[in-house]
Amino acid sequence: MIQAGIYGATGYTGLLLVRLLTNHPHVQVRFGTSESSAGQLLSDVFPCPYDLKLIKAEDAPLSEVDVAFLCLPHAESLDMVRNVCAAGVKAIDLSADFRLKDAVTYEKWYGVQHTAPDLLAEAVYGLPEIHRQSIRRANLVANPGCFPTSVILGLYPLAKNGLLADKTIIVDSKTGVSGAGRSLKLGSLFVEVNENLSPYNIGHKHRHTPEMEQELDLTATGPYRVIFSPHLLPVNQGILSTMYVSVRDGYDADQVLSLYRETYADEPFIQVLPAGSLATLRHVVHTNRCAISITQVDDTNRFIIISAIDNLVKGASGQAVQNMNILFGLDEQAGLRL
Repeated sequence: MIQAGIYGATGYTGLLLVRLLTNHPHVQVRFGTSESSAGQLLSDVFPCPYDLKLIKAEDAPLSEVDVAFLCLPHAESLDMVRNVCAAGVKAIDLSADFRLKDAVTYEKWYGVQHTAPDLLAEAVYGLPEIHRQSIRRANLVANPGCFPTSVILGLYPLAKNGLLADKTIIVDSKTGVSGAGRSLKLGSLFVEVNENLSPYNIGHKHRHTPEMEQELDLTATGPYRVIFSPHLLPVNQGILSTMYVSVRDGYDADQVLSLYRETYADEPFIQVLPAGSLATLRHVVHTNRCAISITQVDDTNRFIIISAIDNLVKGASGQAVQNMNILFGLDEQAGLRL
């Protein structure tokens, strides 16, 4: 059995990890940390059936685990990841601290100093559909952000094959309220969110934007610039990203659809929808799947790509479990047949 620890077990992603790993056929959860609820059972802090004793991070028995999941806010993972790696334990970090390869870029977008730049070179961006081989050999996996997961998977086949005629891409995304985390925020209150649809950090301001551009540029067909407009949707969870692109002349809807099917043919969690279907949240919520639909605008070279995921599952905890399965040579779907 793989022994696992979870830092930050009382947030939405931590709670979901406890559920997924507790029901995983090859994993035993050895510890969960919480600075504010240490000494209590998880079931006392949150209505759930998991009687996991919560401890402080400093008391985590790293010598007893094979892998540690870090579900901490950005900047809080930096020193903890170093401790985990120094103990010879594989780390899967769900924060943004190791996703960007350049420390200066991280500091620009997150407003804090990166105190572990030496670890950036060994961190692998944990999007299995693109970096599976590197993930297999990794000791530190940077779990992707939820918005970037939906956008990168939606655009990767076109970018990889150099078919994006316009390097400036317009992306419109809607996300459920759980994406804001469990911390109390005015904008996440029921009265603020219910019966409302709110854009935020639009243009080239959202912290996930450089993550999208970094991964698209790795296809060597860029550089790309993403104009990104996220919106807060009054649902619990789910992300639906709509991407407006121009494809090189000579490609029609059938050819583009075939390209996506070929690219993702062996991917267990990618569903490329048939012509005429549109991806929705109901295709993916509470699963580790990504549903993608392709629509050609009349007979032009303009296409609308829609990509839907569950922000807590494929956008966070489910993808983290998928990465763990790859790290330890397990069936990628183990624990994720939701």
